[in-house]
Amino acid sequence: MSLNPIRPWRNIERRKSRQIMVGRVPVGGDAPISVQTMTNTDSSDVKATLAQVIAAAEAGADIVRVSTPDESSTRALREIVRESPVPIVADIHFHYRRAIEAAEAGAACLRINPGNIGSTDRVREVIKAARDHGCSIRIGVNAGSLERHLLDKYGEPCPDAMVESGLDHIKILQDNDFHEFKISVKASDVFLAAAAYQQLAEATDAPIHLGITEAGGFVSGTVKSAVGLGNLLWAGIGDTIRVSLSADPVQEVKVGYEILKSLGLRTRGVQIISCPSCARQGFDVIKTVEILEERLSHIKTPMSLSIIGCVVNGPGEALMTDIGFTGGGAGSGMVYMAGKQDHKLSNERMVDHIVELVEKRAAEIDAQNAATTG
Repeated sequence: MSLNPIRPWRNIERRKSRQIMVGRVPVGGDAPISVQTMTNTDSSDVKATLAQVIAAAEAGADIVRVSTPDESSTRALREIVRESPVPIVADIHFHYRRAIEAAEAGAACLRINPGNIGSTDRVREVIKAARDHGCSIRIGVNAGSLERHLLDKYGEPCPDAMVESGLDHIKILQDNDFHEFKISVKASDVFLAAAAYQQLAEATDAPIHLGITEAGGFVSGTVKSAVGLGNLLWAGIGDTIRVSLSADPVQEVKVGYEILKSLGLRTRGVQIISCPSCARQGFDVIKTVEILEERLSHIKTPMSLSIIGCVVNGPGEALMTDIGFTGGGAGSGMVYMAGKQDHKLSNERMVDHIVELVEKRAAEIDAQNAATTG
C-alpha cells in the first residue's frame, strides 16, 4: 500500500520480453522483476550453503545461485536443491560436465559462460541435459572472459563484442530448439555494461538478467549498482537482477529491493523515508532509523513510514506515507496515520509504539488482501 498517487511521469514502460520459468519463478513477460543473489560458501558444505540460501530467501531473494566448480559441489547440490525454499541456479565455471551433473541434481537453471564452457558440441550436451531435466539456461556473457576470436576482432571488450557473443550463443540454443533461456552481458564498468545491455535489449526478446559485475564493497558497490542498474531499469530494461557486492548475500538482496522500490518496480517490506538530521531534530533520527530498520525487517507487507526530525518537512512527508512520526521538540512528536495527525507521542516511547503501529497496520493490510483474493 502507498498513499503516493500514480503520475504519468512516474510510469516505467518495461521492454516486452518472452517469459521463461526458473523453477517456479517466472522471469520476463509481465512477471515482477525478480531479485537474485549468490552464495559464497564452499558449495560442498551443504549445511553452510543452505543456511546462506535460507537467509537470502528470508530477506526476499526469489532465486539463489550456487557455484558448482567441481564434482563434490554438484554432488552436494542435490541436497541443497531439495531443501532450498527458492529455485537454485547452478553456476558453471569451465567444465561442461558440471552443468550436466547440476541438471541431474535438480538445478532450476544452469548459468553458463560461452567464453568458458567449451566447444559447440559440449554446449549441445549441456542443452540436452537441461531439456531432459527441465532446466532453463542463463547465457552469462562477461567482459572479462570474452572468446578469443571476438577479442581479436574488436581489439578489446566492447558492447559490440559482448552482444555478438551473446547472440552467437543464443543461436546455438535456438538451433537446438531450446528457448528456455535468459541472458546477461555484465561488465564492471558501468558505461560498458549499460551500453551492452541497451544494444542487447534491441537485438533479442529474451529475458534479460541485469548486473554490474564485481561492483565492489558494500558502499561503493551499492552506488555503482544503483547507477548502472537504475539507469537500465528506468529505461524499462531488465527482468531479473543481481547486485554483486563484496558483502553478505543478504545485503545484495536488500540493495536489490531498494533499487527496485525506489523506481516503483517492486514493493516489499517497510520503506522508511527519513531525513539526514540536523540541529533542528527533536530526537536522534539516525539512531532511531537504524533501530527501526532492524526491528521492522520481518515485515514483508509493503508499507511506507516517514521518520522526520522536525516540523519543516515532517508534516508534508507524513501526508504521503502510511505512518509517520515528526519531531516537535520538548521531548515529543506527532504521529500521523494515513497522512493525518493522529496523536502525540513521547520520544522515549517512539520506537516501541511505531513498531506496534506498523505490525498492526501490516496485519490489517494482509487481512484485507486475503479477503480480496479469497
